[in-house]
Amino acid sequence: MSIHEEEVLGKAYDARLMRRLLAYLRPYKPQAALALAAIVAGSVLQLAQPYLMKVAIDRYIAQGDLAGINRIAFAYLAIILASFGLDYSQTWLLQMTGQRIMFDMRTQIYRHLQRLDLRFYDRNPVGRLMTRVTTDVDVLNDLFTSGVVSVFGDVFTLAGIMIVMLSMNWRLALVAFAVLPLIVLVTQWFRRNVREYYRTVRTWIARINAYLQEHITGMATVQLFRREARAFARFDEINQRHRDANVESIFYYAVFYPAIEIVGALASALIIWFGGRWVLGGTLT
Repeated sequence: MSIHEEEVLGKAYDARLMRRLLAYLRPYKPQAALALAAIVAGSVLQLAQPYLMKVAIDRYIAQGDLAGINRIAFAYLAIILASFGLDYSQTWLLQMTGQRIMFDMRTQIYRHLQRLDLRFYDRNPVGRLMTRVTTDVDVLNDLFTSGVVSVFGDVFTLAGIMIVMLSMNWRLALVAFAVLPLIVLVTQWFRRNVREYYRTVRTWIARINAYLQEHITGMATVQLFRREARAFARFDEINQRHRDANVESIFYYAVFYPAIEIVGALASALIIWFGGRWVLGGTLT
């Protein structure tokens, strides 16, 4: 088994692969729909929170209206409690659905393995197959618990934020949107590079599992021929390759998150600079 052969498994066409994975979600459409509804409702409540703060400051605090402040405070508390309930519901639904999908996938994979002939097992180490059935399936759990459904909620929230910002002050909104191209560029750079390193990490995990399975099963033979030192040296090499692949991927995470923070700080600085000038100039209150 060569590393090239393992890499080929990770180079499937993304759209086709996504369609195959989404097929596992079809039996759980009601749960996914409820989770999506909870996410959308939670997004609406998130958008309402800063609006209530605006109303409290502009309408009640500025005029010293204590009764109005109390109403806003109770409304804000109610929104927080409702948001908690919605977050709990969507998290429980998605996690439950994800675990059921993982169960279905492992069942289908094992049933498929039982139908394969012996030549397949001669060509593929058991450790590699174990990785496919266990570790790789676990990784896909994130796709269903925090990916497919959550992305719609995130898009809805982002669209709502943009609409609210434009309705409140379109000029300041455009200033904030000016950093969006930078976010897109940084995200694309991160996505493109991390994907390749992640595939490499998955490859070396499969090789570690395959090597361990082969040599632990045949440990009596290894000891009989006194090949412990050579076997350990080979395992150490594979283990180092896996470690190095993880370390190399850390670089992109270390750059990506601070870069996003810097872009966010830049947006805030632009809003303060332009907004301050407009307030001092009397064009903005």
